[in-house]
Order: sequence, then structure tokens, then C-alpha cells
Amino acid sequence: MSLHKSELSTKDAEKGISDDVRSISDVGHLGVKTIQATHKVYGKYSKWFLFISLGLAAYIYSLDGTTTYSYLAFAASSFGDHSLISTIQVAQSIIIACGKPVIAKIADVGSRGTAYVAVLIFYVIGYIVIASSNNVQTLAGGIIIYAIGYTGLQLLTQIIIADMTTLKWRGLVSGLISMPYIINAFVGSNISANVLVGAGWRWGYGMFAILIPVSLAPLITTLLWAERKARKQGVAPTRASGPQLSFYARTVSVVDQLDMLGLLLIGTSVALILLPLTLSNSAKGGWNNASMIAMIVVGCILIPVYALWDLKFANYPVIARRFVFNRSVVLACAIGAFDFVSFYISYTYLYSFVLVVKPWSLLNATYFSQTQTVALTVFGIAGGLAMRYFHRSKPILLAGVAIRLLGCGLMIHSRGANASDAEVVWSQLLQGIGGGFSAVSLQVSAQASVPHADVAMVTAVVLLITEIGGAIGTAIAGSIWTHLMPGKLAYYLPELSEEDRTTLFGSLYAVAVYPRGNPIREGVILAYDDVMKILTIVATVFAVVPLVLAIWMPNWYLGDQQNAVENVDLAGEKVDNPDVVAQQPSRVSSL
Repeated sequence: MSLHKSELSTKDAEKGISDDVRSISDVGHLGVKTIQATHKVYGKYSKWFLFISLGLAAYIYSLDGTTTYSYLAFAASSFGDHSLISTIQVAQSIIIACGKPVIAKIADVGSRGTAYVAVLIFYVIGYIVIASSNNVQTLAGGIIIYAIGYTGLQLLTQIIIADMTTLKWRGLVSGLISMPYIINAFVGSNISANVLVGAGWRWGYGMFAILIPVSLAPLITTLLWAERKARKQGVAPTRASGPQLSFYARTVSVVDQLDMLGLLLIGTSVALILLPLTLSNSAKGGWNNASMIAMIVVGCILIPVYALWDLKFANYPVIARRFVFNRSVVLACAIGAFDFVSFYISYTYLYSFVLVVKPWSLLNATYFSQTQTVALTVFGIAGGLAMRYFHRSKPILLAGVAIRLLGCGLMIHSRGANASDAEVVWSQLLQGIGGGFSAVSLQVSAQASVPHADVAMVTAVVLLITEIGGAIGTAIAGSIWTHLMPGKLAYYLPELSEEDRTTLFGSLYAVAVYPRGNPIREGVILAYDDVMKILTIVATVFAVVPLVLAIWMPNWYLGDQQNAVENVDLAGEKVDNPDVVAQQPSRVSSL
């Protein structure tokens, strides 16, 4: 052992700053060790306060998601750029995806409490920028900043749940923490509808700059209190003592541990490939514009560059080698990605679609947009309950992706203009039922396949790839919409000037001027209906892939373990796993 240390010291001396970097990297999982230590200082009441605070954070997160989504169409329309919704959402999806590993690393290297503080800062700044924006560029910039906070809150909530629950309860608790979506589907719809006809979309965004700090304060306070108390009692680790590290050494270590170059490469490659799909129709010369082709070519080149960097050179890769060869993680990523591709292809313009083709009030249209969310939440809880009693996740996953495919296929016929209200709603309910089953089982399956030290990062990686799938789906939807809609409007409204058709294409406000029965409104409805049919067919094709992939997902036993690899409980003690016990005789006999 001493010889080994001597050899390391010689090598580190040759690297100059390696000693400083090593002292930081030694606490790479400080957040994991700290959260384990806090179990020893929580009392009955403080632990209940933690769960209540987590519920409050989940409530404000769901209220955000059920209200601000509907504001974007009106915010973009107020600047005459409704068609840019998909472009903004692609950029948002990329940030949401790439921000997850950063937040997970902060939670691991620092602590869960400090990660929540970072999330809060981005949240508030982003909403202030959005609320004060005077053009679509500033609006997009604010949404990108806010997206870091939004994705961080989502991820940290799931990490805390994984820290505090065993496998058999995790799916149910994860589902229960989403219960506010059931309430906010109605409360949020009323809020957003009243905000849009009253104070306006700016206040709809801006009020969260006040609500988010108030709602997160109890959770942040509880986590930081428990972490501080654990350190004072000597049960939590502290950062290595020694000489003060230089700013340069700290910077190098942070950049290294966060794999900033890897995140930059993957984020840039995805952006360069997807953004031209949504921008080509509005760019000068369209696809004949050399910059469009150049962006896609450079984006494709960066993919193998990123793979080479992460597999060969990165010390702390975003997608670690052990994840690449973990079947559960790979399948969870692939199933989640294709599911999100399918979902966002059919959902990106769905709210705008029903506002145009259905004679519904703004409130009812907003209710409809939350139908799938409510079903997803209810059946996420049902899926978690089933996993609690059956101790398996694969059957729930298979049922979920199959039902999701059925609902998506139903949309081809029952998408809006010529379908009954019941048909339209049922297509969303079925997708929500399937999505609830699959989402909760997918996440637990991935978390079960890695040790506790990897839970935060594997959760981030699965959500990273899944969100990239969402960005791809949004880009495909935007490409289809922006390329087909102008032609459809010209076909159904040939008597209008190109300028008038461009106005109808760019703003929901311009369409809403014409009542149902007006020839112009009916022409727009026919155009919307034709394009939505294409979108739903493409979405259904992508929805087939998750069903095929789910067949190969391992069927982990979900018991009293924190994970199924180490087979230890939350306190680190060994627990029984029937799968492991069942394998022992065969292993002995084979020897």
C-alpha cells in the first residue's frame, strides 16, 4: 500500500496541480455520503417536515408546468412568431437535457441542499427575463435560463426520493409526489385562462419569480439544517483538510468533474442538428442556405467526437463506460427517448390545434391540454402501487408502452376537427395511462441496476437521453409544421394574399378573429387538420419502438433494497433478494 502511494505521489508531482485536484475528487460522492449521514440526525418530526417540504416543491413545480406551457403560444404570437414555438422548445429541451448531469454532479460533489440553491437562482433569473422580454429573442433567452432551474427541480426531487426510499416503495412515492398535477390540471387551467384574459402572459410567468423562492425555502432550509447538524455531530464527511487550494486548481477540478467539454459537445451537436429543421423554412433561401447544411454537418461530426472524448479521455464522463454496458440503463434511455420523440411530435402543436379547430372556450382547451398529464399522474401512482405488491417492474413497463401506442394510433383518426369530443379526449387519456405505467417503471428499473453512489448520475443520464428524444420530437414536429402548413393554407385559402396567409400562419390571434363557420376559419381548420394527421402518423410509428425494446428489459426484484446491485437497505445493511438466492445453487453446482 505504501509503495502504491509513493508511486502515485511521484506521478502527481509530475502533473503539478494533481495533488490539489485529487483532494477534491476524493469527495466526488460527498453528497451521497452526506445524505446517508442525515438519516442519523432526522427525528420523527423533522423527517415529516422534509416530506411536506418536498411535497410543496412538487406542487409549485406542477403548477408551473400546468400554467406556463399555455403562455408560450400567446407570448410568441404577441411578437408575430407563433411558428417559432418549436424552435424555442427545441432549445429549451436541449438545456433541460444537458442541465441534468450538471445538477446531479453538484448534488454529488457538494450536497443536495446546495444544488437546490443553484436551481432556485436560475429559476428566478429566467422568469424575470421572460416577463420583461420585448422580443422573441429575449423570450427564448429567458426560457433557456429558466429551463436550468426547471430541470434541476425535477431531477433533485427524484434524487431525494431515491435517497429516502427502498425499491419496493420508490415507484409509489415517485407517483404520489406527482399528485399535485391532478389538482393543478384544474386549478392551473383556471389560473392560466384568467391570466391570459386578464393580467396577460407576462404576469403569468413573472409571478413564479415570487412563488418559487417562497415554496422552495422550507425544503432548502431543512436539507441544509440536516447537513450542518450531521457534520457537527461528526457523522457526515467534510472536505479534505490541508492547504488552501488555488482558484485554478478548483476551476480545473470542477470543469473535470462536471465534464463540461462533454456536455458542451453533446449539447452543441444536438442543437446544430435539430435547430435547422425548425429554422430552414424561415431562413433566407431555406435548405439552399449553406449555413443550414453546415450546421447539420458539423453537428453530425461532433457526435463521434463526443463519443471518443467520453470513452477515452474524460476522467468523469457524463455517460460513464459502466452505464454504456448496463443493459437496464441503455434500454431505459432508448425507451424513454423514443417515447418522448413520439409524444412531442403529436403534442407540440396540439394546444394550438384544438384552439383553432374546436369550438371550445380557452378554459376548456386548457383543461384538454392537461388531460394526458392527469392520466399520467393517476396511473403513475397505480403503477407504483402495483410494483409495491408484485415486486416487479417489467410487466408494468410492457403494459404501459402498449397502451401508449394504442392511444397514439387512435389520434390518427380522432385528432380533432371531425372527431367527437369523447374520441379526442380518450386518445389523450390512453396515452396518459400508458405513460404513467411506463415512466414510473422505467426510472425504477434503471435505478435498481446501479449502486447508490451512481443513482443521481444514472437518473440524470436517463433523463438526459429522454429529453434529447423530446428535443428530436419537437424538431420533427416543427419541421413538418413549418414546411407543410404554408402550402396547406395556400391550397385551402387561395383567394387570400400571401401576406394574409403568412399572418394566419404566424399568430393564433389572427385566426381567432374569424368565428367558426367563416370561410377563412374553416380553411385554416382544414389546413391544421391535414398537418396534424401527418404528425400523428409519424408519432405512432415512433411509438412502436419502445414496445419492442421493452421486451429485453431485465425484470428486477423490488424489495427492501436501496438498489438491486448492492442489496443493501437505506442504512447500508445487507437484505435478502430472492433473485440472488435463487441463483446461488446453480452457481455452486456449476463450480
